[in-house]
Amino acid sequence: MIRLVSLCLFVLAWQLGALALGPQHLPAPDQVTATFIAEWSSGDMPMNLGLTLMRVLAGFSLAMAAGSALGLALGRNAALDRLVDPWLVIALNTPALVVIILAYVWGGLNETSALVAIALNKFPNAVVTLREGARALDPALDEMAQVFAFSSWKRWRNVWLPQLAPYFAAAARGGLALVWKIVLVVELLGRPNGVGFKMGMAFQLFDLRLLLAYALPFVALMVLAETFVLRPAERAANGWRGHGA
Repeated sequence: MIRLVSLCLFVLAWQLGALALGPQHLPAPDQVTATFIAEWSSGDMPMNLGLTLMRVLAGFSLAMAAGSALGLALGRNAALDRLVDPWLVIALNTPALVVIILAYVWGGLNETSALVAIALNKFPNAVVTLREGARALDPALDEMAQVFAFSSWKRWRNVWLPQLAPYFAAAARGGLALVWKIVLVVELLGRPNGVGFKMGMAFQLFDLRLLLAYALPFVALMVLAETFVLRPAERAANGWRGHGA
């Protein structure tokens, strides 16, 4: 109920802002809605929104898989961690725009380069989060697993995963918030389709209605994913950890 009230207040503030500033500076909600309906009816909206969501999912999955694997390895191997840490610091502090431009320059303006750029921008954060999770593994539970002669799979499933689940959830939640912003920039700079491309076209035409018609539904989808997928998953992960401990 409170969220519904908050949404209504947002729309009201938007309408009042549109009345105060005028449609050239802030289109009214009904104008943006009309543009959204027109784009959806033409097929442009579902196509571009679908392509962007596919890039979000693909880039996010690549970064999480590779970053988690390396993070766990670094957390369990101090020598490897010392070797890789300087490179990790550099990766964390390299601007996303630099990574995107280099990916396109070296790989060309194609889908592979776009996905690599997306994944590389999320990758270091996943590494750091899972490295901390691996460092926090309880050695007493490892000793117990050895005493009971757990297989590698059973040790992973019953000892490590319950402890690592909150770190996976935190990396996923923070990663999605980063990845979807990166995807828009990637599309703006080097793809001929997607929400970022359409927003770039709207900017060139100074078409605020088109800009908001694409931006707001995409943001809404990311908020829904955060609210109904990632937050419940994070709560479940923390609850599982507590139960396992």
